[in-house]
Amino acid sequence: MNLQDVDLNLLVVFNELRKHGRVSAVAESLGISQPGVSNALGRLRKLLGDELFLRTSRGMVPTPYAQDLAQPIAAALEALHSTLNARAAFDPAHSERAFVIGVNDVGETYFLPRLMRALDRAAPSVTVRTVRTTSIDVKDEMERGRIDLAMGFLPDLKSGFFQRLLFRQPYVCIFRRDHPLARTGVSARQFRAAEHVAIASEGTGHGVVDQVIGLAGIRRRLRLTVPHFIAVGPVLAATDMIAVVPQRFADCACGPFGLATAPCPVKIPESVINVFWHARNHREPANQWLRQVVVDEFAD
Repeated sequence: MNLQDVDLNLLVVFNELRKHGRVSAVAESLGISQPGVSNALGRLRKLLGDELFLRTSRGMVPTPYAQDLAQPIAAALEALHSTLNARAAFDPAHSERAFVIGVNDVGETYFLPRLMRALDRAAPSVTVRTVRTTSIDVKDEMERGRIDLAMGFLPDLKSGFFQRLLFRQPYVCIFRRDHPLARTGVSARQFRAAEHVAIASEGTGHGVVDQVIGLAGIRRRLRLTVPHFIAVGPVLAATDMIAVVPQRFADCACGPFGLATAPCPVKIPESVINVFWHARNHREPANQWLRQVVVDEFAD
């Protein structure tokens, strides 16, 4: 096949259909009619000799051949876009860009107040929407271009992603400020005897807490298990339970909920917090600017 036989617009439609999975969404994204999208797909099917996308109850699903084409076409279009827009600067002071950031509930508590304060100063019309990394497929969403940055302890984001270390933090025990352990600290014996709140934060690396405690031969008295961190503060403030949490979550929770911390008697590897972005956004000026803001505000 010769390149002169390929209409670049067809590849743009292909890429958008791979991202959105619906003809209507592609039409809205590209500003063309739905019949126009269908016509482009028909021409591409004829050109490549494959159905490319099959209609299912979950939308348009790529064929194996389309899956093979997806990454090379996306990379080629991104390279072309970056080249053609190499001189396009991002002006945060006047931009109305809407960024999407993937973060869990701990991250929302820790990052958002300082980040939004920094944006108030430098980019007053820029907006931010967060999505919970614990409830979506972060890797897939970032590959599709639906998330600009992700922040947190996300060890599954590897191939195809860039990352920058922000900080490392230990895990600590946290409990009510007038808890008996606030006077004595937490020994291994007291750790075993206490009733615990456990956090099953899916999609993050915090599952290492349960693994390490189990490997240490300690069986915790789990009184409550919650799927996120946001409930931990109020629960601990009202009970004699304790929890094992990252240090910076404890820093945010101690004041508002009247809590205290102590070193954890089980040696747990530090939580490594990074900012992540997909290769497709590596040279995009707005993404570069936001990454730098995050690094300036939070990197140790």
